[in-house]
Amino acid sequence: MTQQETMTVKTPTSAPKHRQQVRNFALIWTGVTLMLGACTFISIYTATGIVAGSGNRNIAPAAVSLTNDATEEASDVTSVAAIAAPTETKVPATAVAQAATVEAATATTASAANSVAATATPTSAPATPTIAAVQDTDFDLGIAVQKSADPNAYKLYIDWVNGLKLNWVKLQTTWRDAEQVKGQIDWTELDTSINMTNAANVKVMLGVTTAPAWARDPGAPTDQPGHLDGPPKNPQDLADFLTAVFTRYKGKIHAVEVWNEVNLDREWSTAPQKLDPSRYVTLLKTARDAVKAIDPNVLIISAALSPVGGGNGVNYLDDQAYMDKLIAAGMLDFADCVGAHHNGINVPPDADYKHIPQRSKPVHFDGPWTNPDHSWAFKSTLEGYAQKIKTAGKTNKLCVTEFGWPTVDGLDGQPSANFVFALDNSASDQAQFTDKAIEEMEQWGFVRLAFLWNLNYGPQAGWDLSGPSGDNVLYSIINKDWNPRPVWSVIEARNFRARARKVAAP
Repeated sequence: MTQQETMTVKTPTSAPKHRQQVRNFALIWTGVTLMLGACTFISIYTATGIVAGSGNRNIAPAAVSLTNDATEEASDVTSVAAIAAPTETKVPATAVAQAATVEAATATTASAANSVAATATPTSAPATPTIAAVQDTDFDLGIAVQKSADPNAYKLYIDWVNGLKLNWVKLQTTWRDAEQVKGQIDWTELDTSINMTNAANVKVMLGVTTAPAWARDPGAPTDQPGHLDGPPKNPQDLADFLTAVFTRYKGKIHAVEVWNEVNLDREWSTAPQKLDPSRYVTLLKTARDAVKAIDPNVLIISAALSPVGGGNGVNYLDDQAYMDKLIAAGMLDFADCVGAHHNGINVPPDADYKHIPQRSKPVHFDGPWTNPDHSWAFKSTLEGYAQKIKTAGKTNKLCVTEFGWPTVDGLDGQPSANFVFALDNSASDQAQFTDKAIEEMEQWGFVRLAFLWNLNYGPQAGWDLSGPSGDNVLYSIINKDWNPRPVWSVIEARNFRARARKVAAP
């Protein structure tokens, strides 16, 4: 019996007056406490927008099938039984409280919130960046963090980054949302995420994409699904936006990726529609000049391409062929680092696309075996880019601004049709593939930065796999039960926070 139950049994039905007063006081005090707790819950629940999705843009990674003109996007799925227990670390009481609050808002159990708090917060001191990003050419690892305007939610996320012992986060800003009216910028989300990330001494890589409607080509299909995102007609409009951003946060943004997957029409929708490498290079140069004028130490990263095969040059184009066109247009002269993406699919990271080993079980997605192409393979994609840079006589390294392997372990529902390969990856596969990918990138020597996709799409955008951000949830390293997936321990064990950094030779 609990203490409360014991007291109930022993309390007489006719208690003395002073005992009755004490009891009444206790009941009133309990009621006030519950009301305050409810108010706090409602406030944070509303601010974080966890269930509603808080208007987060769906930024699903892409992989295109050679047998389908439609864009296919990659992700993995696995059985709950395969999840390994993550390494346990201790955390501050504030992080426990924050996790419990967000846990309540998502209608999961308090014990699960305490579990993630006990495994996913830092034991080490925050990082202390001492070398300018543009001078630090040693391999380093970061993670993509979905931003939040609510400081309570974002504090939890940056605590998790510290728990992973990482030096970098990737944040993405949608220019269209930030500057809906020319010259009027909404700083709410960026103020929270950039300032709090810097307060933790973690470096920021900012991805900038999607021109607002007022800046687009006249006649561009700004209201058509699949064509909402495109470049500005006048590159100076982007330069003006970046000037405002880098002036406001001078010294707080350490790298910038200029645009995203420009070999896809859904990211580069123009009027008339044309995937134009020369136009992108002009945009890159204009953006580079604007940023460097404010802070020459910022690392400029070219837009990562989407690994795809084939294409007609209008809706999408093979990424290796498009890289050739970008290099010919002079991209390497305006980028400190060449952006790259690869989202794993169901292929190990050390497999060449011509020699992919058979999986131990039948697969749900067999494209890599039945229709071999470089775009299926992490290794083949990145080595292909590096060889093209070398052939051009340049020394630019790669910045892998998205990589990872998806899984549905611990999630409800099924992945979308474009992410069915997630069913082929267990949580253990996700951890092993990520660990091997990090090892490969360090050994190759041509990768400068890599960002795992992603930390917190599940907690921030909601766990519904059928929702607009559902495909991204498959990659989140936090599970629906608030336990870190096994990949957490893989990253933490490598402890990039403890590695000595050195300045590149002039």
